[in-house]
Amino acid sequence: MKIVFVLPDMPGGGSERVVALLANEYVKMDYEVAILLFAGSQVAYPLDERIEICIAGKASGGNPFIQICRLFKMRRFFKKNKGCYIFSFSVNGSVFSVIAAAGIPHRLLVSERNDPTRVSGQKLRDWSYRKAEKLIFQTEDMKQYFSEDIQKKSVIIPNPISANMPEPFQGERKKQIVTVGRLHPQKNHKLLLDAFAAFHKVYADYELHIFGIGELEEALKQQAKELKIDEKVVFRGFSSDVHHEIWDSAMFVLSSDYEGISNSMIEALAMGVPVISTDCPVGGSRMYIEDGVSGILTPVGDEKALTEAMLKIAGDSDLARKFSENGAKVKEKYSLEKIAGRFLEEAGI
Repeated sequence: MKIVFVLPDMPGGGSERVVALLANEYVKMDYEVAILLFAGSQVAYPLDERIEICIAGKASGGNPFIQICRLFKMRRFFKKNKGCYIFSFSVNGSVFSVIAAAGIPHRLLVSERNDPTRVSGQKLRDWSYRKAEKLIFQTEDMKQYFSEDIQKKSVIIPNPISANMPEPFQGERKKQIVTVGRLHPQKNHKLLLDAFAAFHKVYADYELHIFGIGELEEALKQQAKELKIDEKVVFRGFSSDVHHEIWDSAMFVLSSDYEGISNSMIEALAMGVPVISTDCPVGGSRMYIEDGVSGILTPVGDEKALTEAMLKIAGDSDLARKFSENGAKVKEKYSLEKIAGRFLEEAGI
């Protein structure tokens, strides 16, 4: 029995993080595991050496020749691994897997990872989803978007949290606000910089550390200069040890316009870092955060509300401690062992 994870690439995003966690866990359980990458060859997260990595192609940029070559390579892989369980973690991965594995014995499980309203080619996506044995959604809001026939064979499974997370920090936290995520419009770092500029007028000794890489880096650096906060904003790039980098921070902020479930957010919660997040679609943040109890939820795009939330945590050590203690409880509720078991159960393994 072989479990094959299918996704474009593994350069360091949230879906890739979940795949790495699940793949490593399944190898420990003595399952045969492969990761099939169809649009790249990067592997940013540590993987057990027993996991097979198959590169089926590079980013196509819409080039049909590259896409056809990719499909042939994927089909050869599926023929070699007849009867495998395909775990698709991307929309395109689902479409390509259905086409490439046509007529070859397999079982397909699809895990939807983001706001389904933001995807192009929705008819093709829905066609591929109807071919799957099971659909995994992260939130109820995500599930409700789809037609009844797709919902009937779906289940909600939240993201797992690794058992290897650092224990919550005890002591005086650094005057450091952190965020982790791709430098992409979806994450709305522009909003965070605007809010931090207002926050900085009250708490000038704090720094904002931004972890992640992406196409907006230069534009965000320019914005920080224009706001005259560039000396207090540090762009940290990608870190393979980000947990220990943010462990003792004063707070974590997620400013996204939309998300599936932010892995960096739930990991910050698990480490006891006080968390602020936009209450963004498709409901992942409110699934983990009870507003005012384990963190603060703010309206999407609301600079004033985000600034006030940051000021509230910085100015109230008892509240920060309360968020730290309550937030860390997610570690047990959403343990990797429990979530990995649910994926296997739904796949019929």
